[in-house]
Amino acid sequence: MDYETYYHIMPDGTTKQLNPFTGTEVWAVPGRSSKPVSTTHQVIPQKVMLKEKEDYCSFCETRFFETPPEKARLVKQGSNYNKVEFLSPDKYTETVAEFRRIPNLFEIVTLDYWRKNYGYKMTQRQLEWRESYLGSPVGLRHIIDIINFKMNRMGMSFDEIEKAPLEEKLHLADSFFGGSHEIIIAHRHYAADAKYDTQVFSSGDLTPEQHYQYVRFAIDSMIDIFRSNRYARYISVFQNWLGPAGASVDHLHKQLVALDEWGESIDAQTKMVRQDPNIFNEYGPNFAGHRNLVFAENEQAIAFVGIGHRFPTIEIYSKSHASRPQEHSDDEIRGMSNLVHAVHAATGSQISCNEEWYYTPIDSVYKMPWRVLVKWRVNVPAGFEGGTSIYINPMTPVELRDRVVPILYKLRDDKKIEFARIAEECKLQPNPLKYYLK
Repeated sequence: MDYETYYHIMPDGTTKQLNPFTGTEVWAVPGRSSKPVSTTHQVIPQKVMLKEKEDYCSFCETRFFETPPEKARLVKQGSNYNKVEFLSPDKYTETVAEFRRIPNLFEIVTLDYWRKNYGYKMTQRQLEWRESYLGSPVGLRHIIDIINFKMNRMGMSFDEIEKAPLEEKLHLADSFFGGSHEIIIAHRHYAADAKYDTQVFSSGDLTPEQHYQYVRFAIDSMIDIFRSNRYARYISVFQNWLGPAGASVDHLHKQLVALDEWGESIDAQTKMVRQDPNIFNEYGPNFAGHRNLVFAENEQAIAFVGIGHRFPTIEIYSKSHASRPQEHSDDEIRGMSNLVHAVHAATGSQISCNEEWYYTPIDSVYKMPWRVLVKWRVNVPAGFEGGTSIYINPMTPVELRDRVVPILYKLRDDKKIEFARIAEECKLQPNPLKYYLK
């Protein structure tokens, strides 16, 4: 493969990159990596008093009624995690929710989008849950309060909200029961030993088992959305961590958004797979291995520094022949989860980042591997990038690798991450991804 086309180090140290899958042109210029990577330095930390029952934001456990009704939760009983669906609102506080699944109050792709464009109708199960929830005095009050808040945020005055018919409010509430934009919320707001309000609880603060349950719960939610919405062709799964990455709430959560198309990126990559079924091996781990950018691996997944990204990016690929998250075995999901968790733990809670999932759409016959990208949002594309379409990444791939590897060794020694081969321990076998196999 002509890897020089996509990755070239100039004599002065400038690393020119071209992403093989998106065509994005990126330069990493020597000296810019010395800029601080923490995105919390602009805020003066304030001391925080930890509480047994947290109430710091609307995602906290004592403020359940500030978010739409809960679709499901994971409850830990002994060493087991049990899923509880459609919990009655008067029982919200009777169990501890390790993770909660709720509708997004302000959908990206709305219920009306599916109704008006496709004639979408809620399932019988959703309709029964709606009637049950509204039939509870606690539930009805909850729904009205949330809709009143939403109407106000949409620009209506309190007087207009007071005069709005109940039927109008309940119509708006349908999106809570039948919508396809959901949020998975973690239990904790602050780290267990937090002293300052910047020490929020991140993905890396989860144990490997907790992170696996988090990922597994998100996959279960994907399955349910696909079952409920026959018009969904793809579900975007992502996690925005801290404000610079687009998070509106600094409380750990993932989002799932159903779409009626694949999006330009997946569509373009599907065409590439059609021409060369092995392309994700060639420009993924094979390429990374030739440039010593692979830095972690287990039997189910492999992690390496990505090239040609606007932000410093780590890519974690599943080795499975399964090409969609919901088709993976529990061991394969756990293997992926362990490496994603290790990357987040090495990143730390103070670096803002996006986690993005990519996989084969449900209606595609051309397969591509499940992969998760973790992008450090430590730089802001500005005028130079806009005028040239050349993006300046503050860290070279080698610098990012060398920043992460020592932290991974320490985390492994401290038993905070599951065992993985690190750096030179990685096998670097050619074509480790088996997605293309029948």
